Amino acid sequence: MNPAIEEHLATNLYYDRTFDCEAAKILPGEYYFTGQPMLIVTVLGSCVAACIRDRVSGIGGMNHFMLPDGGGEAGNPMSASMRYGAYAMEVLINQLLKAGARRDNLEAKVFGGGNVLRGFTSMNVGERNARFVRDFLKTENIRVVAEDLNDVHPRKVYFFPQTGKVLVKKLRQLNNYTLVKREQDYASRLKTNEVVGEIDLF
Repeated sequence: MNPAIEEHLATNLYYDRTFDCEAAKILPGEYYFTGQPMLIVTVLGSCVAACIRDRVSGIGGMNHFMLPDGGGEAGNPMSASMRYGAYAMEVLINQLLKAGARRDNLEAKVFGGGNVLRGFTSMNVGERNARFVRDFLKTENIRVVAEDLNDVHPRKVYFFPQTGKVLVKKLRQLNNYTLVKREQDYASRLKTNEVVGEIDLF
């Protein structure tokens, strides 16, 4: 996997005064998982985040990814674009299993895929991301217990893995140029790097 597009464990950890707990903020291309009573937070535009947890042990995590622009994925489910999405999902699931989560107990909540990047509308990036995450979880037999996908608004997502609670705030006024810039930079990084290496789907 090219390090430029590899999923990275988030390093932005802080204490959230609002929720009175430790928190991890994840950016595009990052993920985080924990068995501790803490919060994972991200802001999504056209990217998608999957919040996956073991409903018994409370071990859970979140990723934040976008399918790179790739041609021909409709006819080829394992195009480079889809392979990247599968890798992003697999990294999180594998880390949860290594941390002690049981596959039979996994459940997911999925968010994002908003149509918020100007110039991306012709490619339906948000819709493709949303469709991909639904299809992937269905194939993997991981039940989706909640979702908030598509629409035109960015979202701020707060995930509490131990309880499974998720709070979603729709950002109706996008003064947040940083979000758009961050996703555009992430998208251009994905376009210039090929996904290499084998992906093991399990």
